[in-house]
Amino acid sequence: MSKMIILSSPSGAGKTTIMKHLIKCDLDLMFSISACSRSKREGEVDGKDYYFLSVDEFKQRLLRKEFVEWEEVYDGLFYGTLKYELERIFELKKHVIFDVDVLGALSIKKEYGNNALSIFIMPPSKDALKQRLLNRGTESARSIEERLERAEEEMNQAEGFDKIIVNDDLVIACAEAEQVIRAFIQ
Repeated sequence: MSKMIILSSPSGAGKTTIMKHLIKCDLDLMFSISACSRSKREGEVDGKDYYFLSVDEFKQRLLRKEFVEWEEVYDGLFYGTLKYELERIFELKKHVIFDVDVLGALSIKKEYGNNALSIFIMPPSKDALKQRLLNRGTESARSIEERLERAEEEMNQAEGFDKIIVNDDLVIACAEAEQVIRAFIQ
């Protein structure tokens, strides 16, 4: 039976980088592509990085109950997991790996229980997180401050996860995540 691996963290803590490493490992993982209402960043591809939807389209799909989980992460900025995305991955007999926000992660864990492993990627410090967000060069000063405020709230919910991995050293964090997932899926 297919299992679910849920990675979550504050923005900039490294969950996407760790997730990309895990997909390259021999774990039979397939990325669950989230839907979002934000604009594409340079280099992102619709249907590969995200399903980019307008706010109106996102809301229409909500009304049709097409999401496993969803959240309005920031005012007018929606993210969620479409049911058909999970069905697509399960049909391929793969394990699903999610890269989602904290509330989405806790929602999926609650829904799927022991069939899901939730992992919180913790930044080594708030200062390190701020520096990572600045280094991205994709956020305004206001956006960085909003993300840091939200990070505080998200880190307070880390105890609700099955495993917390501190991403102080990316190589070590990737190895730890791989080890935990291997044990879970076997």
